[in-house]
Amino acid sequence: MLDHLLVDLISAVQDSLDRALLERQAAEERFQVDVFLGDVSFETSYSLPGEGQPPRVRVDISIDWPTWSQTAYRSWSNGEAPTEMPEAILGVSMRIQRLAEPPSADRVLSVLSPVSPPIGQDPLVRTATTIEEVRADSEAGDPADEPTVRWAVEGSYEGAVRFDEVQLEDPDSLASIADALTRWVSSTLVRLADLPLTYHPPDPADAP
Repeated sequence: MLDHLLVDLISAVQDSLDRALLERQAAEERFQVDVFLGDVSFETSYSLPGEGQPPRVRVDISIDWPTWSQTAYRSWSNGEAPTEMPEAILGVSMRIQRLAEPPSADRVLSVLSPVSPPIGQDPLVRTATTIEEVRADSEAGDPADEPTVRWAVEGSYEGAVRFDEVQLEDPDSLASIADALTRWVSSTLVRLADLPLTYHPPDPADAP
């Protein structure tokens, strides 16, 4: 049976992002269980509203619930004192995509801070920044046609949400963690979208 604390954390994060009027990318949402190790993970993506498909800027959020956290929470639920309090592993990737020109890494990194504000007890730490180039051949397949080139930049952050007794006893208190995450994500997406970069238009095939 899935531990309710993880469900409460996921719900708190989704509710907070929805209240901020960010647009959920439903096709990118996944809930997975590792049947061999027992780890549980949730992934979701959000963008600024009205961005088209694919959006210019996007955040990918992952929440991992390792087996040892489940064991620690079960011990606490049974009235035993766990050796360690449970925690969820939080990953956040800030992504600029659909770029028509090679991006300036320094310009992007000026927005992607080395660490986030505290999310719960601790901040998330930027672990990597990736620049990717994708060349898509024309649908006609004519070798003379120049391929469409798109660039993207992604900054990845990682950290842990460490739970205390108050949060274990009162899942409603998780809202403060979710709101801190949402404030940072929203402001960063807006700042990334405000960078003077050149974009390809949205994919007309995905237009409503």
